[in-house]
Amino acid sequence: MDFALNAWHIFNQSIGDYHLTDHVDEPQKQPFPAGSLEQLLYSKNWIDTVQWHLEDIIRDESITPDQALLIKRRIDASNQKRTDLVEYLDSWFLNHFIDIIPAKEATINTETPAWALDRLSILALKIYHMNLEAERESATPEHRAKCTTKLDVLLEQKTDLMTSINQLLADIENGKVKMKTYKQMKMYNDESLNPVLYQKAK
Repeated sequence: MDFALNAWHIFNQSIGDYHLTDHVDEPQKQPFPAGSLEQLLYSKNWIDTVQWHLEDIIRDESITPDQALLIKRRIDASNQKRTDLVEYLDSWFLNHFIDIIPAKEATINTETPAWALDRLSILALKIYHMNLEAERESATPEHRAKCTTKLDVLLEQKTDLMTSINQLLADIENGKVKMKTYKQMKMYNDESLNPVLYQKAK
């Protein structure tokens, strides 16, 4: 099974579904069974897609400071949801490979499967939007040409990343790589760890 290709299709299904309305407040309509890996991957990309567009909105110089603050806080909350879901995905992989006994010479990868999939999800968004720019009729020929060149690079990254993800999963399954994860332990959203928040609470 080409796991990365399957994930790629799910990510692009999420992106396509979002752009049916192209609105950051559109509720997610989950097409996959609750608790399935497909559902987790779809939800992961939906979070990324909404946040992509929030990042666009907050850069609009015409929005008020109050609006920008609300969006910034929404982006912060989205980042936390994204991190939590990636860590949950890694828990899924840990459980999936629970019976695999790593070889004595097994190595540790610099990146877990879920964080590699996080990169693939973001890459799907980059390719989708760069392709729009490469084909945008209102843009200049020079702009479209530059975006086409960038798109070619992104597509090459896609091939390499998907190959790497499949290889990582195969190496874990074969005991060549040890499945090991660390929590991100983000501090700025935690009232007990962010000094601005806990000093304010005194």
